[in-house]
Amino acid sequence: MTEKVRVRFAPSPTGPLHIGGVRTALYNYLFAKQNNGDFILRIEDTDQNRYVEGAEKYIIDALNWCGIPFDEGPGKELGHGPYRQSERKSLYKKYADQLITSGKAYYAFDSAQSLDAHRKDHESKGKTFIYNWHNRLKLDNSLSIKPEELQTRLANEENYVIRFYNPQDEVLHLTDMIRGDIQIDTNILDDKVLFKSDGMPTYHLANIVDDHLMEISHVIRGEEWLPSLALHTQLYDAFGWQAPEFAHLPLIMKPEGKGKLSKRDGEKGGFPIFPLSWGDSTGYKEAGYFPEAVVNFLALLGWNPGTEQELFKLDELIKAFELSRVHKSGARFDPEKTKWYNHYYLQVQDDVVLLNSFKTILAEKLNHGPVFNLNLVNNDDYIARVISLIKERASFVSDFWELGSYFFQTPNSYNEKVVKKQWKENTPNILNNIASLLESLEDFSSPELEEMVKNWIGKEQLSFGQVMAPLRLVMVGDLKGPHLFDIMALIGKIETLKRIRIALEKL
Repeated sequence: MTEKVRVRFAPSPTGPLHIGGVRTALYNYLFAKQNNGDFILRIEDTDQNRYVEGAEKYIIDALNWCGIPFDEGPGKELGHGPYRQSERKSLYKKYADQLITSGKAYYAFDSAQSLDAHRKDHESKGKTFIYNWHNRLKLDNSLSIKPEELQTRLANEENYVIRFYNPQDEVLHLTDMIRGDIQIDTNILDDKVLFKSDGMPTYHLANIVDDHLMEISHVIRGEEWLPSLALHTQLYDAFGWQAPEFAHLPLIMKPEGKGKLSKRDGEKGGFPIFPLSWGDSTGYKEAGYFPEAVVNFLALLGWNPGTEQELFKLDELIKAFELSRVHKSGARFDPEKTKWYNHYYLQVQDDVVLLNSFKTILAEKLNHGPVFNLNLVNNDDYIARVISLIKERASFVSDFWELGSYFFQTPNSYNEKVVKKQWKENTPNILNNIASLLESLEDFSSPELEEMVKNWIGKEQLSFGQVMAPLRLVMVGDLKGPHLFDIMALIGKIETLKRIRIALEKL
């Protein structure tokens, strides 16, 4: 590529950012960074009726949390601003007038009521109303009225819109970086509104003008904009500008594969679809996902690296990403796979990050129950050792409590099924003997404990099941957890003996 690569992510501030939007931003970011280019954020807020307070900040916070910050945009003005379309309002009328002058657009005075009547009339005949070559000379516009009448109506400030003039009987040859060559018959295109009577441009005009003025080289956006490609390409031609290259990304589909992923799917399936929380919807961040995991699974939702590799750091994604390997068809969202990614990133996460997150959960949990040793709750070394023992079974930091509450609280109940199966007539006798052995042990380390207990089992000619299962039950309250002697070594001799004594009393 000879020209400077400049891509943009251009969301509307109408609510939280869907993960489909995050993926669009990610692909733009990866493409820009791979080509030493710029990633620009533009806020497309021309529709002021749908503007939602706080949405712009949410978008920026979400990109920053994901680790894909923009190079230019609101608050990072670098010569191509302003970066909010509402602040660029004065620019667009000039370009709309330019299209009128060149005959590529025209004034239309049709009222909403008359257009609605035409629409209903067509529907009653089983047809679809399209405002274009076959009826525009019969409708109320500058093509069907005399020049003098046009001047009078404009002078009287009558309400109008400006529509694009689509040519008749032509075939457009378009190119998409993902979908290849596309042919469009101009006879099926409608003359879209470019400029509204309130003095604001529509998305189509503002989008083209902004992309041109911001020197955007590649437009990478969702496939919902594919039907607009014909108009946008024609607008570039009409202005005599070089069009950017276009790439339209596939949809993210529901887990069952049919239809676009929606907020309702997230609510029904119990998984997030926003990067950060919004209102009563929990985001990936608040659900305990690591940003690296979110970026990794989103990158592979619709893109194939051409290898078996599934785990990518951001710098690896930048090197590997190719638009030509983005799929044409929609990508099915798999909530279980997202957890799989988070499990991996939890295992490789810095222990300090895990420690700080778990301490917050720990403080909350221990408000509701006694701790066998208060000093341990504030002992970072102890908590870190607990995490190292249980984290391989966890997908989220929030799993740590369920996996390891017994490291902080003495079990006060025991799994009834396990008790029924494992607590035999001679179990109290075995545990009393084990307690006597433990009392005498000076070095209460995991290897010493293991050696002593296993030697005793062999000497007494007992099975491992007769001893190890009840011993784990009294330490944990169940048959779960990491290596039993690691648990005993970590909670210490006093607590280990106490747990045997309490279990003997209770069971």
